[in-house]
Amino acid sequence: METDVLVVGAGPVGLALACALRQHGVSVRVIDKAEGPATTSRANFVHARGSEVLDRLDALGDLPEESVRAMTITSYAGDRPMMKIRFGDPGLGTAAAPMVISQARVEARLRERLAGLGRQPEWDKRLTALGQDTAGVTAALADGSTVRAGWLVGCDGSASAVRRLAGIRFPGVKVSERFLLVDGRLDPELDRSGTSGWTHPDGVLGAMPMPGDQWRLLAYDATFRDDKPGEEQIAERMRRILPERTGLTGLRLHDVTWASLFSVHRRLADTYRDGRILLAGDAAHVHAPFGGQGMLTGLGDAENLAWKLALVVQGLAAERLLDTYQAERRPLATQVLRGSTAATKVNIAGSPLGRFLRDQVLMRVFNQAWIQRWTTYTTSQLWVSYRRGPLGGRGRKPRPGDRIGDLACERPGGSRTRLHAELRGKWAVLGDQAAFEAARQRLGDQVVSLRAAGPASGLAMLVRPDAHLACKGGPAELARWLDGALG
Repeated sequence: METDVLVVGAGPVGLALACALRQHGVSVRVIDKAEGPATTSRANFVHARGSEVLDRLDALGDLPEESVRAMTITSYAGDRPMMKIRFGDPGLGTAAAPMVISQARVEARLRERLAGLGRQPEWDKRLTALGQDTAGVTAALADGSTVRAGWLVGCDGSASAVRRLAGIRFPGVKVSERFLLVDGRLDPELDRSGTSGWTHPDGVLGAMPMPGDQWRLLAYDATFRDDKPGEEQIAERMRRILPERTGLTGLRLHDVTWASLFSVHRRLADTYRDGRILLAGDAAHVHAPFGGQGMLTGLGDAENLAWKLALVVQGLAAERLLDTYQAERRPLATQVLRGSTAATKVNIAGSPLGRFLRDQVLMRVFNQAWIQRWTTYTTSQLWVSYRRGPLGGRGRKPRPGDRIGDLACERPGGSRTRLHAELRGKWAVLGDQAAFEAARQRLGDQVVSLRAAGPASGLAMLVRPDAHLACKGGPAELARWLDGALG
């Protein structure tokens, strides 16, 4: 084999997967059909769960300082404020805050981390054919070369060549909800402490502050029928509807740096795995942009898959462990798909009844403090649990499959640390030496011993590299869980 894993797609999901595999000591190559890295992107918000994943990859770096701390959304009807939602700490033990930052900057930080792990994405490498056997996958590229890998993961977006060549169905719909996206400056400046949104009979319009003095404008525009407009056409359209929908007649858009038009897709792959070929991110699921769940869900896919694939590659687990990847992640994608679809329908309500329910009923409901806490909690994805999956379990909380917060811990020598900082390509045992030894017999040096700060519970906890509880109990319970999960 030329490499253990070939990752197709150098977006955030492919780069995160490659970084995680390298943390686990797996050889990897990353190829992408583009000529070079993207400098602009549609996604520009990373919720708390995504920041946690980047932190565990040691790829967070100075992104929080570079990001905009704009954690409110204020909705207006003309110049009248209707609703203000505040995104805060969901109280789930995370040291990684949500960020308003371009996906392009996240990708750049992931490339830096991957370079530190000894790998670089390979650009202008277009996949043209795939073949697999019981030992590996052969990928043919447009330049005439081939790559032989043990496993191949398609992280190449909604138009995934991997998915198409593997013959995996991608049912769903491409709907007529069309949105304009424009990056530029506004004169006069709006309030940069948060996102502003305006309801209008012709469609919603939102303005989100971006790093520097840039603004990201998004507008639903069903009447803009040009299928392939240029950036200047899109920008001109936004300039025209901006004062109309905001009611701010003096508001002007200038110095546009990027403009795009997109239609919403809602699709979910029938399966995330075909033999030695797997899918992650938008290659497996695409949905509406409301809620900022796309990149977030893809990063979670990458982290979940990485530790499982690493164990299989290293001969520490049977291939059936990979079936738990789809079992744990696909139900979440289904839930995200439903939620983003509902949010889209609310935001683009066109009928008088729909607008009344949105503007007079839902706006008032969302002004309630408990609803805002629920919104922060829901969009963060820190609530995600796999307790109902094949690796989950019952019992007292936390249950097997539940996320474990970023606990304050101590290493065996007494030095202080954080749980999530120790999970960078590692498992963790919080408990006594006997429990640690039981895990180390099966995981080798991929497991670290820690003690949670505070009173001991009497039960050891085995925590997965993605910060979810594997099991708890004594040495025998840990050994039994690992034998069953790893096969």
